[in-house]
Amino acid sequence: MAKVFAIANQKGGVGKTTSCVNLAASLATLQRRVLLIDLDPQGNATSGSGVDKLALEHSVYDVLVGNCDLAAAMQASEHGRYQLLPANRDLTAAEVGLLELPNKEQRLRQALGPIRDSYDFILIDCPPALSMLTVNALVAADGVIIPMQCEYYALEGLSDLVNSIQRIGSLLNPNLKIEGILRTMYDARVGLTNDVTAQLRQHFGDTLYETTIPRNVRLAEAPSHGMPALVYDKASRGAKAYLELAKEVLVRQRRGQRATTIA
Repeated sequence: MAKVFAIANQKGGVGKTTSCVNLAASLATLQRRVLLIDLDPQGNATSGSGVDKLALEHSVYDVLVGNCDLAAAMQASEHGRYQLLPANRDLTAAEVGLLELPNKEQRLRQALGPIRDSYDFILIDCPPALSMLTVNALVAADGVIIPMQCEYYALEGLSDLVNSIQRIGSLLNPNLKIEGILRTMYDARVGLTNDVTAQLRQHFGDTLYETTIPRNVRLAEAPSHGMPALVYDKASRGAKAYLELAKEVLVRQRRGQRATTIA
């Protein structure tokens, strides 16, 4: 059964979509079956996967409100080699529409039920706010991957996000955990970067990924070509970093499976 990870942070501009697209492509390159769900009305993960968000017949919006099932809305990312549940501005209407539907927090989780055995990983790109869309992602997820910059305000916002995850976990998804904290736009030459890293290690220990994602022009350029960095320029530092992250994710998964077996 697939591991479902929400890629979330209430702060914008920290690399959520970049991480979602490139981690999905990297896991697919490592022969894993991957579904990427774009749950952000901006639809950046959709366009970054090479799919025209303005020409969608069905999207994740239709799945959430019950207009179609998940399989009918899915598309393939040709370059990324993963499946995509796309989004566009229609998803904005879901914020209001979901409030009027039964089990409004469980809509995505229920939609994923029939297809979880078909994938190894399901990654959900969340909007930069604790909205009903984000709540759906957190209720559907096994874990949360938190991309963040090593800056003071990012560290301050992380505390709020962790509290939100804990509240949603206690009320709606008792199995939810923080899967990992990912340092993005990383530059070890900056003193504040090292200070924030030290604080993250102190408070989160092994939850902090060893892999860091550097500032990289190729990572920034790749979405405009509708492809992951691994396809756009596989020799770039950014592409290599996300491939290392995918390997670290797989190592953690294997360790977790062994621990469960031993228990």
